[in-house]
Amino acid sequence: MKRFCFFLTLIPLLALPDCTAPKEGNYVAVTIETQRYFAEKIAGDKFTIHTVVPTGQSPEIYDPTPQQMVRVSKSLAYLQIGLLGFEQAWIPQIQDQNPRMQLFDLSEGFTLIKEEEDDDHDHDGERHHHHPGGVDPHIWSSIGGARAIAANTLKAFIALDKDNETYYRQNYNLLTNVIDETEQIIRQKLSTLRSRAFIIYHPSLTYFADEFELIQLCIETDGKEPSPAQLKELVDQAKTYRANVIFVQQEFDSKNAQRIAEETGCRLVTIHPQNYNWSDELISIANALADEQ
Repeated sequence: MKRFCFFLTLIPLLALPDCTAPKEGNYVAVTIETQRYFAEKIAGDKFTIHTVVPTGQSPEIYDPTPQQMVRVSKSLAYLQIGLLGFEQAWIPQIQDQNPRMQLFDLSEGFTLIKEEEDDDHDHDGERHHHHPGGVDPHIWSSIGGARAIAANTLKAFIALDKDNETYYRQNYNLLTNVIDETEQIIRQKLSTLRSRAFIIYHPSLTYFADEFELIQLCIETDGKEPSPAQLKELVDQAKTYRANVIFVQQEFDSKNAQRIAEETGCRLVTIHPQNYNWSDELISIANALADEQ
């Protein structure tokens, strides 16, 4: 709801200005909803943030509509994760349409996890999806990644609007408190796990698993459906590691996940890694691993 300025003099309400709305044209684009969460927490009422990839769509392969391209082309800046398939395919074209638009990489300074390029298995026998650039881009699904995104988002807004630096820093400090509290909650929930392994269709939780010493077993291999032999191998791994949960996402087919659940007795749990409510989503994932429904 918009708030209005009220004066002691009797001025008709229709003539009063909107005090908190961003200035016209103060639009910033982001790729996924999780980024909008971080951007809005820091930008407050100074900018309007809009997301390009809708909820339920994969940021690896999404193609924007012409209307979205027009909207993005009017943005002052684009905050990108850096190595998502959508960004690799469309950012150059977006910049061509709007050469004055500033581009900020939110993964800057963060240590990315590289994928095996010449073998579908790592030393633990786990399979990984290969993303553009040979690294996993899902940094927002971790505490360390969230801190990097928040810090780079802060730098972006200060660069765009130096006059309000103090305001952005205050909002950033509040956001880091939320990140710290989220980490404490998750560590407490995962401290007494009976099994530290989980199965997931698309490897969206690589950084989360690395951060909390978990084992991520992936159904999808190199962006392709697994073969019968690979499915059997995954079932064997799930039993060896005593995995008890399979995470599925609405943007991916859950057929093979259901088959594995039947053979292993694992619970199927739907997650939304690109959720706007970043903290709630990570805590929900931790609850599922701890078997807290």
